Amino acid sequence: MFFWMKFLSSVLVSVSLVRSAVIVPGATWLDTSGNSIQAHGGGFLKVGSTYYWFGEDKSHNSALFKAVSCYTSSDLVTWSRQNDALTPVSGTMISTSNIVERPKVIFNKANSEYVMWFHSDTSNYGAAEVGLATAMSPCGPYTYKSSIKPLGADSRDMSLFQDDDASQTAYLLYASDNNQNFKISKLDSNYYNVVSQTSVLSGSTLEAPGIVKRNGVYYLFASHTSGWDPNPNKFFTASSLAGPWSSQADIAPEPVRTYFSQNAFDMPIQSSFAIYMGDRWRPSLLGSSSYIWYPLTWNTGVPQIVPADVWSVNLAAGTYTAASGTAYEAESGTVSGSATIPSSSSFSGGKAVGYLGKGGSVTINVQGIGASQWVSLYYANGDSTWRNTTVSVNGGPSVLVDQPNTGGGGVVLSVPVKLNLRSGINTLTFAANQNTYAADLDKIVVYTAN
Repeated sequence: MFFWMKFLSSVLVSVSLVRSAVIVPGATWLDTSGNSIQAHGGGFLKVGSTYYWFGEDKSHNSALFKAVSCYTSSDLVTWSRQNDALTPVSGTMISTSNIVERPKVIFNKANSEYVMWFHSDTSNYGAAEVGLATAMSPCGPYTYKSSIKPLGADSRDMSLFQDDDASQTAYLLYASDNNQNFKISKLDSNYYNVVSQTSVLSGSTLEAPGIVKRNGVYYLFASHTSGWDPNPNKFFTASSLAGPWSSQADIAPEPVRTYFSQNAFDMPIQSSFAIYMGDRWRPSLLGSSSYIWYPLTWNTGVPQIVPADVWSVNLAAGTYTAASGTAYEAESGTVSGSATIPSSSSFSGGKAVGYLGKGGSVTINVQGIGASQWVSLYYANGDSTWRNTTVSVNGGPSVLVDQPNTGGGGVVLSVPVKLNLRSGINTLTFAANQNTYAADLDKIVVYTAN
């Protein structure tokens, strides 16, 4: 998972999402000030008509604590950064030498208080605690209270769930016992302490949890433990938080490893569908980790991710719309130099363009509308590390697009890039004058949404 710092500025420009009407998973999302949104491992809270997004500020490209950021939005697309919700306190477990991850906030109606819980740890992840902070307004600033081991046991990746019963009972969800067991424990009425253990999924090796309650059924979403590398995230069901919990099942095809992401939060939208909100981690440069948000529907009777490249949400109607686009097969373009045309049943149309870069390139003619348009690149990268490709529009300057590894086995994923296309025919040239190998290019999809 390495990529070259000298290309970072071009990547941020080429895949930015600035006050757009659409959600583009994997793009670099900018706030209303034009800065990269820094809210990794995030949690969300709705107060009135305003959504609050809390997350880890990784702009210093370190796992160590810098701040819990707070962003606000009325549409889940346009985000404005507010004051930091939580900042370091020297001499405590939230100093700049410590770890603060996965902040989640819930509102205690009885106390009119906002309560934040987070994974609290030492730099070597040896403490395995959970931290608590409180505030009287959503963005705070929050006052740090303490860090503890819930019921005397480890807590690493964690989340919160607030039930819809009359007392709005809250629960801590956490990986425990050296990540071997996953636990759900009840909080007291103030949401300050863990008072009892509700259920344990023994030997489950789960982390990055979230719960959605739908039609009286609890859906637990979580990943397994594979460090910063993605894995197939799972769901479990139960009619009670005390269990019994079902066996695990997939929310996306296993080989795509949740489209190279890890669960962070799962937001119901009027019970019609939910939004899977994940992180695409880049451990070598954490501040550039991107966000993978997809519709999560129950159309088949079980929760499944809809991997829409470009989509929009209508919060009032509780609906989503995937943008329409035009697909162009890479092998139908003009292949130059040392590029080849490999065949595989995993490729659209059975073929792709390989050996791009180091003398190999392909040029594809596409129709534009005379505006900035999102283009999705479908590719296969069987390496253990990231690759990248260059894209030039109509012979102009090249921009760089990163291509995370796809896990081998013929898996094809997509990455977005925003390009200025003139009205009519445009030529897109991939990997020309590139001195490294790009991933195999299967096809591209050009969207009219911008």
